[in-house]
Order: sequence, then structure tokens, then C-alpha cells
Amino acid sequence: MAVLPARRRRSRGGRRSVALGLLVLAALLVALTYAGMRAARYGGLVVVIEVFDHPLPLGALVGLLLALAILIGIRSVPTRALLMTLLLGGALLISPIALLLFDDMPEKTADRPAPGRPDRSLVIHEGAAMIDPLWWVSVDEGSGLTARRWPVGFFNGDATDNALASAQWDGPDRLRLATWGGEVFVVALDPGTGRPERQVRAG
Repeated sequence: MAVLPARRRRSRGGRRSVALGLLVLAALLVALTYAGMRAARYGGLVVVIEVFDHPLPLGALVGLLLALAILIGIRSVPTRALLMTLLLGGALLISPIALLLFDDMPEKTADRPAPGRPDRSLVIHEGAAMIDPLWWVSVDEGSGLTARRWPVGFFNGDATDNALASAQWDGPDRLRLATWGGEVFVVALDPGTGRPERQVRAG
């Protein structure tokens, strides 16, 4: 008679361990996503940006992990139902905002080495927020796992005049960016690190 309760305790302990593991994994994904977004803004490692700067799909994965943790770790049906309702309600509230902010994952459309500097590249990503075309211009410095990406400019094509018309090298340490409205930005880069002297924005 004492064997059955022991088995139940082991089963319950196993379920809790799995649920805790899912919660830890979800927390780790949140931290890595934050690290990827921060790296994209402040000249972080390219590998971190490309793997973890994806808030929408990683956020959905975090939600799935939380739901699994609730279903596996909580035996009480009313408590499970309440937590699942709160989780789904929160997801429904956040989803429209997330889709508005991260509607279309940017796609790399250009990767141009600097003249005389094969370790430095002008990189352009294109995406969209709802129907507005967006462009991100950055500079990759270095190679392999140590390469860093420095943001240079952001262009929002909501108004055609602010759309990116051209982005090109004006020497190994300088970029020239132009909009369809005729505005021209010249951005100098640090010769050693590739860090831009400023970040520009149109729109």
C-alpha cells in the first residue's frame, strides 16, 4: 500500500522538474532575445544579432513554453484553467502591438565590402511595418564570431521622400546615404573599429 503513494510522489516530482525546466528555458530565451535586440542597437556581435534579434518568433516560443509548463506542472484543473486564461488573454492583448512593431522580419538585401577593407561591409536590411517599407543600414566590422554590427541609419518609407534611394561607400571610412526626397547623409566611421560617428534617421 505504501508503494503507490511513493510512485505518485515521484511522478509529481518529475512533472514539477519538467515544468521548472521549461520555465528556466523560457526565461533564458527572454534574456537572449533582449541581448539580441540590445546588440542590434549598440554595435554587438553579428552572430548574436542574427540568431536572437527576432522578438516575434522567439516571443511566441516563450508563450508556448509557458503554456506547456502550466499544463505539465499544475495538476489542479481550476488553477490550470485560470493561468491558461491569463496567458491567452495576455497574448491576445500583446499580439496586435507586437505585429505592429515587428510585422515583417527584415531581410538582408545588400552586403557591400568597403573599398580596400574586406573586413568591413555596408549591410542593408529591408522590412515593413504594416504597409510602410523600412530600411536599416549598418556596418559589419571584422569576421567570424567576433564580427560586430554598428547601426548607421534607419529609413521609414511611410512618406516617399524618406525612403532610402541609395547607400554607398564614399571611401573606406565614410558612407553616403540618400533619400528619394534628396536628403543626403554623410557618416564617417572610426578607422579602427568601424563605429559610426552618428546615427541618422529619416521618417
